[in-house]
Amino acid sequence: MKTYKVIGLMSGSSMDGVDIAYCNFTFDNGKWSFEIKNAETIPYDEKWRIRLSQLRRQNALTYVKTDVFYGHYLGTLVKKFAEKYQLTEIDFVASHGHTVFHLPEIKITAQVGDGASISAVSGQTVVNDFRRADLAKGGEGAPLVTIGDQMLFGEYDYCINLGGFANISGNDTNGKRVSFDICPCNIPLNRIARDKGKSYDEDGMIAEKGNIDYELLGSLNAIEFYKKSFPKSLNRDWINQEFWGVVRDFGDLSSETKMKTLVDHIAVQVANSINLLASNNGNGKKVLVTGGGAHNKVLIEHLRTHTEAEIVIPEAKIVDYKEALVFAFLGVLRIQNQVNILKEGTGASDDSIGGGLHGDFSALIHS
Repeated sequence: MKTYKVIGLMSGSSMDGVDIAYCNFTFDNGKWSFEIKNAETIPYDEKWRIRLSQLRRQNALTYVKTDVFYGHYLGTLVKKFAEKYQLTEIDFVASHGHTVFHLPEIKITAQVGDGASISAVSGQTVVNDFRRADLAKGGEGAPLVTIGDQMLFGEYDYCINLGGFANISGNDTNGKRVSFDICPCNIPLNRIARDKGKSYDEDGMIAEKGNIDYELLGSLNAIEFYKKSFPKSLNRDWINQEFWGVVRDFGDLSSETKMKTLVDHIAVQVANSINLLASNNGNGKKVLVTGGGAHNKVLIEHLRTHTEAEIVIPEAKIVDYKEALVFAFLGVLRIQNQVNILKEGTGASDDSIGGGLHGDFSALIHS
């Protein structure tokens, strides 16, 4: 039996902050188990939120400086987190970074958060830069949670994450493990919430006051991306270029009605993906739903009306920190020199062992 003690770092596309989770992973009798011991989200201040959201429009020097400065910032967060929770046993840190560019059609993805800087400031060894190995092999580089969902949450038929984007992983009708991005989720919902002076729609209260506009709903559901076969992935530029134009065409609608319509649109697309993979309207299937959108009661209610699958909302630690947990687990597989990115989930030519190493891993690699 072997146990790894890992801090996972995740900054998602919804830009709410950095998720930090101290996780224990144990391998016993051929099976992995986990426990999230400590976790919290450090919200971005306005300076970081603007800098990260606008970085894709800046020059090369600004990008490189931000990569290093953000690495120092993450390292500082790790150090303070370890001190706060008196963590004396940390094997390593696994960091997703913050995605700035994601262009799989030209084999490019870029996450800021320099691993060497995280290591130097935190005093910990670090695994980061998980996505590029898959892009180099022709994969989408997203979602990367497939193997984590399979090994840590295998009791569920499908795993859905309702983050900045919604994504799914699970087996198709041929028993092949797949994963793909479904549609935008918290990014557009949070943007509309800001029109009401809120950072997000708590419990779906804004949506609850609105009505579905079926003309807007039909236009959203007709977006070309939803007709594409998987694997497929999304990025913020796609939202700006393909998604918001549809919403802007209905600018006379109230924020409440836009919110309610977007909630139903998301629920429809997520349910369609479940039903597509299950091929029987999801009947008899068990679906784990995590991410910030899992707290949106209206969204979950609408999802349950569009699929016969059993929708399971787990305990809050898993809802909020599953992605940080999974990237911590990808780090465990990386230092074991085991495959941590499955070609079936991304469309790559081969499986990958993704992640760059910073610091001294000798004791772990040879243990």
